Amino acid sequence: MTQFAGKVALITACLSILSACSDPPGGAPQAGQILSEASQKDANYAVYPVTRETLPLLASWPRHDRARQYGWIKRQSGPSSQVIAPGDVIDLAIWDNGDSSLLMEKGRKTVEMKGIRVTPAGEVFLPYVDQVYIANMTPDRARAVVQEKFSAISPTAQVQLLHTPGRESSVDLISGVTTPGSFPLPDRDVTVLGLIAMGGGISKDLINPQVRLSRNGKLYGISANKLMDEPSLDTTLAGGDKVYLESDERYFLSLGAANKESQVFFPSDQVTVLDAASLVGGLSATRANAKGVLILREYPSTSIRTDETGPKTNRVVFVFDLKSADGLFSAGEFPVQHKDLVLVTESSVVGTATIISLIYEAFGIVIRAEDLT
Repeated sequence: MTQFAGKVALITACLSILSACSDPPGGAPQAGQILSEASQKDANYAVYPVTRETLPLLASWPRHDRARQYGWIKRQSGPSSQVIAPGDVIDLAIWDNGDSSLLMEKGRKTVEMKGIRVTPAGEVFLPYVDQVYIANMTPDRARAVVQEKFSAISPTAQVQLLHTPGRESSVDLISGVTTPGSFPLPDRDVTVLGLIAMGGGISKDLINPQVRLSRNGKLYGISANKLMDEPSLDTTLAGGDKVYLESDERYFLSLGAANKESQVFFPSDQVTVLDAASLVGGLSATRANAKGVLILREYPSTSIRTDETGPKTNRVVFVFDLKSADGLFSAGEFPVQHKDLVLVTESSVVGTATIISLIYEAFGIVIRAEDLT
């Protein structure tokens, strides 16, 4: 009994020494270790608790997002028929029942002209009538123009026109769909979502699919979900457009006493702190300090403000208390941004329990650290 009491006294002394002189072993930092320097004059980061009172102010800060920014083009209805463009090909069949005709050989009533390519100037060359401008016309309108030209030399001529779209009347669906390829525009009112449907739909392996549209050397972008939610954004395609889909490039990092430490890509256009906690499998029941969930973010210099309309330093730590209703509601409204670090700190009780467990084991007393928490 005396020997056991001596061990206990020695354990107590060792515990006091370790607590005073060193940090306990652990898989995640404690909140105090991260936040302690913020109160110093030369601190290079600022700490902002996120609550009902501070949330509106923090939400008004300049948007920080290191992902590429894209514009987008709203839908503009086009004609519900094809429009002839330079590079397209037309085939003509001309009938003439007149007794004498410059167009027909003797004994024939029809002549065919195939593979006539529209020039960059939008014209086609036709025998006896020279150059005829037909670009930006529907095939029906172009047929009427050609027939009018031939009627000047043969009043009984009748014209049939077949239009084959070329590169400037086609669009390319490059990737991110079941069946990519080049698609002729059946009319000038085909939209981005219509083209994606032609390609068999969005690939299932994409995370929060993003639509990219390349037109005239400029790249536009929007999420597929937003495109489907707002029909006015379903852009009308133009000949020569290139469309591809890719996964959302944005991500956040999860570290500390969460159930999953990893790089997590955004599964939707907006991810809140509560969403992030769910995406990483929640907080560790035996290790996490729910009052010390931190978002570490670095702002560009252009976002720094001397008043409260922005962060006062580049590096900012947002603090959330997920054990209070106010903290939970605030976490559900605060958006995580690209490359944020979501850090779940470790409870101080876990560190103390770990020390006790190690010392007890050193003296042959078997006990689990979690039994002491």
